[in-house]
Amino acid sequence: MVSEHSDATDDEMSALALKILVAGGFGVGKTTLVGAVSEIRPLRTEELLSEAGQLVDDTDGVDQKVTTTVAMDFGRITIRSGLSLYLFGTPGQDRFWFLWDELSQGALGAVVLADTRRLEDCFPAVDYFEHRHIPFVVAVNCFAGARAYGAQDVSRALDLDQGTPVVLCDARDRDSGKEVLIRLVEYAGRMHTARLLDSVS
Repeated sequence: MVSEHSDATDDEMSALALKILVAGGFGVGKTTLVGAVSEIRPLRTEELLSEAGQLVDDTDGVDQKVTTTVAMDFGRITIRSGLSLYLFGTPGQDRFWFLWDELSQGALGAVVLADTRRLEDCFPAVDYFEHRHIPFVVAVNCFAGARAYGAQDVSRALDLDQGTPVVLCDARDRDSGKEVLIRLVEYAGRMHTARLLDSVS
């Protein structure tokens, strides 16, 4: 029996949607990246920074920041016909990390945004994804006035596993953000294929 709703095209039936996390330290540009690349109006859960939060949030280097993500950001981008990415931006502060386990369920991989002025802020995100064997790329958000470092310098500073991609980007620029996401999908695809082959060998 043919359903009355079976008029979807073959392309729609075979469309693939992948879940991607966008993580990193406080004020590194996660919300900006999701908003820049999303083809839909992004869902944001931002609140104003409060005086109480000053006791726990390190705003050194991002003292002009006035809001913070308290749950997640959400956006969507179509990479090519039949392939869409659902982007989930994680909260950056330690006190919201209980949300990470929930957000990471079913994720293909993650983008760890890094700011070379506060590189140590992305260590927890790197550790999180390494310990859970979730493929990730490190995307260095090139802030104006920050000292420029090459990808190899950042890789060594973060003590990344060999082969973990490090890319330079501008989180405000759609094309730059899209290139980061494409690099992640390619890398995660290779990692998942390698694990599948290992499991059957």
